[in-house]
Amino acid sequence: MTSDDAATDPRAAAAAVMNGLVGPGGPFAMEPADVLGAQIPVFAHRRKALHELLAESLENADRVYIATADERITFAEHARRVSSLAEQLRTRYGIEPGDRVAINGANTVEWITTFWATVSIGAIAVAFNAWWSPNETAYGLEHSAPKLLVVDAKRAAALPETDLPVLTFETDIPALAAANPDAPLPSAEVAEDDPAVIIYTSGTSGRPKGAVHSHRNLLAVNEYHRMNDALIAAFGDPRDPRDRAYLLVMPLFHIGSLHNLVVPRLATGSKIALHLGGFDVDRVMRLVEKERVTNWGAVPTMARRLLEHPDLSQYDASSLTAFSLASAPSTPEFHEKLRKGLPFAAGLANSYGLTETCTAVAVATPMDLAEKPDTLGRPIIGVQIEIRDGVGNAVGPGVEGEICVRSAYTMVGYWNDPEATAQTIREDRWLHTGDLGMLDEQGRVSLASRRSDLIIRGGENVYPAEIEGALIEHPDVAEALVLGVPDEDLGQTVAAVVVPREGHQVDESGLRAYLQERLAYFKVPTHWRFQAEPLPRNATGKVKRAEVKA
Repeated sequence: MTSDDAATDPRAAAAAVMNGLVGPGGPFAMEPADVLGAQIPVFAHRRKALHELLAESLENADRVYIATADERITFAEHARRVSSLAEQLRTRYGIEPGDRVAINGANTVEWITTFWATVSIGAIAVAFNAWWSPNETAYGLEHSAPKLLVVDAKRAAALPETDLPVLTFETDIPALAAANPDAPLPSAEVAEDDPAVIIYTSGTSGRPKGAVHSHRNLLAVNEYHRMNDALIAAFGDPRDPRDRAYLLVMPLFHIGSLHNLVVPRLATGSKIALHLGGFDVDRVMRLVEKERVTNWGAVPTMARRLLEHPDLSQYDASSLTAFSLASAPSTPEFHEKLRKGLPFAAGLANSYGLTETCTAVAVATPMDLAEKPDTLGRPIIGVQIEIRDGVGNAVGPGVEGEICVRSAYTMVGYWNDPEATAQTIREDRWLHTGDLGMLDEQGRVSLASRRSDLIIRGGENVYPAEIEGALIEHPDVAEALVLGVPDEDLGQTVAAVVVPREGHQVDESGLRAYLQERLAYFKVPTHWRFQAEPLPRNATGKVKRAEVKA
């Protein structure tokens, strides 16, 4: 490639800049390394343990790390709180490397403090879904076997019976975080592939699975974000990356918030604007205005509510220059509505990822979306993508198949579930997503169908098998099928088709109450159909879902 090529072709220019960053000798150069038995590209100049980021964060001591509507916490103050809490976790509660600390609560500063204190001493932060029912929480406690449970007051009031020590965000964590103000920075001897986090993802087979993410995984995500900052600077953005402010509004038990905001922003010295409580357009926009938010990664449901707001012009959102969608599929038509309706969505970006991949698998830039509106973009640095047919062979551009990915970002496996791990991560650590899609001639990925039966309600994954399993346990239910139905606000909502046992009667209110005791509220169907006829099945006994849907 000549300099003239780079000057006239934007893609050539981008490739030249990228090669300077990630090519041999570049600050984000990649090299092959043995990762759990497979040769996978890793960042050559990488950190090896998460506690290193905490120590480095003191380089930005007086800058603000976390800002809420009512509180601003500097990097130095955050490090003091984490150091004190880590000391207390070790000495008072006996937390050692490899022990699990379960965190179950809505977004708070204390959630973040607890996370950093846990992983910095080599323990494993277990992020429970804060919307779980008591039954689901009981399963999570049994499955992950934590040594300590940290909750907010709302979850504390609904806890299943447990012998574990229980700490609350409201009283215990602030007290412990102030108990040893002169405590040294925490650290621990850990291997790169040692577990750091377990995040639960809805279970395709009826139970949530705990995706295990290692120090390597999270630190690779960190380097990816640092590389993005360097890439933006190389293209002429004069702003210091530390002057950016990132809105955190999705739950902290999601990779979008924890792995892709909380972790890299500690390393880059940027500010997190942390929204507390449920999503409310006016409160969120006030925070955007107050903290001069520059970057916002939203789920489509949030974006729809922004479009429906009667008057966003009352808020100064001029600082917001990067707006992207993630966590749920969205259509090109919806993208166009956003560009026309939201001034800050003019440069809209889109992405594709899974809990199991820790960060995006592919990202579509505004240029990509202009050329191919339905694309999810190209693989990010370090990600390999193959589209495979039914027998596992890679297929060429334009041919539909299963999306398979491999990278240093990919989870270690599922906690205490070797069978599910073996089904998902196969030979040479290729992760089989279960999603169908294809690559185009430019290497961009598009999605045909996502895990076939998966329902994505407002950014939350809902697997029909889990709800069907709960319904079948009801003594009056013979058969049940759960489907997603389109919804203007949430993207999809949950619908159930129920066949009562012969001679028995069921109704919507009774089944809703029954499920509310067992499942998170967002999994409880809002649409119901009752029928006497058995569900249609094929020769192998499987329900013909497409027939029922029709």
